[in-house]
Amino acid sequence: MNQASITAPAWQEAIFNVLKKGGVQQIAYVPDAGHSHVIRSAIADPDIQDIVLTTEEEGVALASGAWLGGQRAVLLMQSSGVGNCVNMFSLLQAADFPFFTLVTMRGEYAEFNPWQGPMGRATQAALELMGIHVLRVSRPEEAEEIVSAGFDAAFEAGDKVAVLLGQNLIGRKKWERN
Repeated sequence: MNQASITAPAWQEAIFNVLKKGGVQQIAYVPDAGHSHVIRSAIADPDIQDIVLTTEEEGVALASGAWLGGQRAVLLMQSSGVGNCVNMFSLLQAADFPFFTLVTMRGEYAEFNPWQGPMGRATQAALELMGIHVLRVSRPEEAEEIVSAGFDAAFEAGDKVAVLLGQNLIGRKKWERN
């Protein structure tokens, strides 16, 4: 199956449209299937620079630098990556930068990998302890509104916001068996 024949669910397209209409110029990410539509859309868009990270905390610094340079950046990561960012989140508090991240959740609905459970259960609390306001999308029909509200809170009101995309929204992951 080629990339052109893959049709994204409407909620994923709505998320990319919120970012595009909001003037995002940089999208940073560690590759993740749950963010694949937004990543592919960013790669295809000449007005958005897609930046592949080696680790998620680089994205916190990148988003901060983008803001200082007059641009809006969004960090895409999986819940396991939140644990990698905790120390770097101090930068957001110390410098009072706006921040917006979309986090695909693991360790929730029908999780097959026991390694994902602990951080999945701790993600929201870790973000909140670091002063980041957390919103959650659990159903496709609420994705556009919640992502838009979080985006505006970050870039219009100067807040630090994480939108968690629930594992039940993303879909059940399974081991590939041969």
